[in-house]
Amino acid sequence: MSTKPCRRERPNRMLRMLDSLERQTRADPVIDAVARGVRALPLRDGRDLMHGRWLGHPVHPLMVQVPVGSWLSAAVLDLCPGRSRGAGLLIGLGVAAAAPAALTGAVDWAELHRTQQRVGLVHALANTAAVALYSASLVCRAKGARGAGRTFAFLGLTAAGTGGLLGGHMAYRQAAGANHAEEVEHVVTEGWHRVGAVLEFPAGRAVRRMVDDVPVLVVLEPDGTFHALADRCSHLAGPLSEGAVADGCVQCPWHGSVFRLSDGWNVRGPATAPQPAFDTRITDGYLEVRLRDPERGTESCQDAGRAGDTARGQSG
Repeated sequence: MSTKPCRRERPNRMLRMLDSLERQTRADPVIDAVARGVRALPLRDGRDLMHGRWLGHPVHPLMVQVPVGSWLSAAVLDLCPGRSRGAGLLIGLGVAAAAPAALTGAVDWAELHRTQQRVGLVHALANTAAVALYSASLVCRAKGARGAGRTFAFLGLTAAGTGGLLGGHMAYRQAAGANHAEEVEHVVTEGWHRVGAVLEFPAGRAVRRMVDDVPVLVVLEPDGTFHALADRCSHLAGPLSEGAVADGCVQCPWHGSVFRLSDGWNVRGPATAPQPAFDTRITDGYLEVRLRDPERGTESCQDAGRAGDTARGQSG
């Protein structure tokens, strides 16, 4: 490794602005009120649909492709003589598609950390401005003021681009919507890991243990069956070991995601990814866990069943 000192380099102005936005507290009362309103919407099962649990990741990035793609295509047509009518149709399509895209984003936003919500609020305001500008563009085009219509459209594209920049910051810098349990399979080494004596795990209670610096949730069922999952919630890394255990599931104490203990399946959102699950076995009175390989499938279930039989035998 080179012994030359690292060059002193400060974050650029854009990064400093975004970092300061995360720390800005003045809009927090507004965020609280809006988030409560979004969570109070009577969406029922539609809430998980909008989170994207069925898709395996947030559905909002998919939804925004229609308005953004339509508006960008309209900008290209506006630069071509005689294509104003086509540009207007695309702008109208984008405005119509913005509403469902905004709703899916709002449902996700209401379940984020405060710093993410602060950036998300400005992201939403920028996109709202874009919709307003494009709506003004449509009005101008309908009145025959094509020059003003193009001007409003390019201003709208600028606002949408700003919103996209902020959305990218939330997704890639703040990890909003990312699977926070994805790294488990890359960190936990192969094979069995001893996590404690069987008597250290009271039935029906969540216990936290460490495996290769990865927190693991261990639950002993009343019938003697052991379950083990990665402890950090896939939604935003909440501590599942501090959540409620009931009906064969554990609920994240931060945002209410529910996971099935037997295999880590995300029964209810906002989590869109399941929890990594571990096989269990008893060896000489000690519990051992092994990260479950999805390709082992049936073998993993058999291992878990044998572990439960062993635990029942020892508890008797």
